[in-house]
Amino acid sequence: MAEKILMNEYKALSKETWTHISLINDNIFEWNAALIVLNPDSAYYGGYFQAKLTFPRNYPYEPPDFRFTRPLWHPNVYPDGRLCISILHQPGEDMMSGELAGERWSPVQRVESVLISVLSLLDDAEVSSPANVDAGVMLRKDPEAYKAKVLLDKEVSKQDIPEGFEMPTHETAFRKEEKVDTFSWSDSEAEDDFGSDSDEDMFDGDDNTDGDDGEAEEDED
Repeated sequence: MAEKILMNEYKALSKETWTHISLINDNIFEWNAALIVLNPDSAYYGGYFQAKLTFPRNYPYEPPDFRFTRPLWHPNVYPDGRLCISILHQPGEDMMSGELAGERWSPVQRVESVLISVLSLLDDAEVSSPANVDAGVMLRKDPEAYKAKVLLDKEVSKQDIPEGFEMPTHETAFRKEEKVDTFSWSDSEAEDDFGSDSDEDMFDGDDNTDGDDGEAEEDED
């Protein structure tokens, strides 16, 4: 069941512009997933933040493992790239952390939920219980220095952009497709011609009938 669910999710996410995913060694249980921030107001805008997703065999009953492949200076990212985020924690309430079951992983969650949560966390860090204490302190006390570190990480992340991959921007990702008018005048003309031929045939038939009756009357006379 896990393989089928993951394949369906993979196909759906492959169409999204805010992430770029691929299988590792054609293994549906291991993905490369890059997060692409499309908010132009974000310090992370324009970055290509590569991560690895590893799924358990009993997915979706247990959460995937998510970790960035490059170091990322962020209060909620551990030095090894793992995240401190509720949605990746095992199902059920945790009395020690105070997390409610609804905040943690559950079988109704999907990969998309995880990736969107991580994207949101990048710009909305939780500094009350940081995985990286130094980053949390810097964000609170020296936000400009923190932003400079983020911009540096963003530039380094661009080294992971695959050759030939066209990075989306806010403008290209949200550009509305122009509606294409598929109406063809040739189709309309064909319908008009068809209607005209049918009408003429019908009236020709009536004229012929009237003519035959007239000739018959003359013969009787």
